[in-house]
Amino acid sequence: MEAGDIMGHEFMGVVEEVGKGVTNLKRGDRVVVPFTIACGSCHFCKRKIWSACDNSNPGAHLMEAAYGYSGSGLFGYSHMMGGYAGGQAQYVRVPYADVGPLKIESDLPDEKVLFLSDIFPTGYMAAENAQIQPGDAVAVWGCGPVGQFAIASAFMLGASRVIAIDRLPERLEMARSIGAITVNYSEEDVSVLTALKDLTGGIGPDACIDAVGLEAHSTELQGIYDLVKTTLMLETDRPIVLRQAIQAVRKGGTVSIPGVYGGLLDKVPFGAAFGKGITMKMGQTNMHTYMKPLLERIEKGQIDPSYIISHRITLDEAPAMYEIWRDKKDRVTKIVIDPWAERPAA
Repeated sequence: MEAGDIMGHEFMGVVEEVGKGVTNLKRGDRVVVPFTIACGSCHFCKRKIWSACDNSNPGAHLMEAAYGYSGSGLFGYSHMMGGYAGGQAQYVRVPYADVGPLKIESDLPDEKVLFLSDIFPTGYMAAENAQIQPGDAVAVWGCGPVGQFAIASAFMLGASRVIAIDRLPERLEMARSIGAITVNYSEEDVSVLTALKDLTGGIGPDACIDAVGLEAHSTELQGIYDLVKTTLMLETDRPIVLRQAIQAVRKGGTVSIPGVYGGLLDKVPFGAAFGKGITMKMGQTNMHTYMKPLLERIEKGQIDPSYIISHRITLDEAPAMYEIWRDKKDRVTKIVIDPWAERPAA
């Protein structure tokens, strides 16, 4: 990233101006904007693999050098993903606006539809990638916002039990409130793998969802190992959860990975993945596929995504809130910024 970059890839707002190529939106429309930017006409967009768009990433050469090929541009990420200014601002320029934004034509409040911008579709795609069958047992690592929607979506898709794994009491409480069985991995006598075997009769979960990614924490020796290696820049990611998910899933099961990984992973038990014949599915969310169907679920009252919100702040309060989020203070679970609100008087 560079000094002056604007963060934020989950946003919605009101259209102020449209370019001459945009005919489906007009000034005054209320829209939710997907965090992935897609042109709608390239090889991958035509195949509904929106997050692999060939035309929306001006930093494609950086991503190609690291990954072989480039994915789509993303709002508020690094310059490897295009360097697009994000939504933690009062105005946002939205490229390919004839393809991405979803117009909200009902009177649903913003907070019920805001998370269609990323985390609700991301959690849902994670559950869909897990290939859940009715009656399945599903384990979800990480009870942050994406994990919460992965849990809710797993139940929508027919899971009979969802086992949620985290260490923060407020997140575990929220997971229980929507029906999950919880495992607190930070408790001294808890082994995640043993707990999952016990809860599934020794078979293992039918599907495991890694909703954590490269910054996983662990109280085990491997957690110290990864922390040392990443500090010394001998490893880019901390794949603790991925290792556990591969080891925990039942033979022939599925590991779904919505948690972001950025580079090179060490000591991944790929022999276990091969030996058990598991399926692995992952990737940035193909947002455009999910936004309308999930809006319909919200409109029908099947889910109110605003339940995950813990804090509402002004734009001026954002720097201090980054520290609160980083250190997991004040029972923080999800923060919503109103960039036009004024900070309350002291």
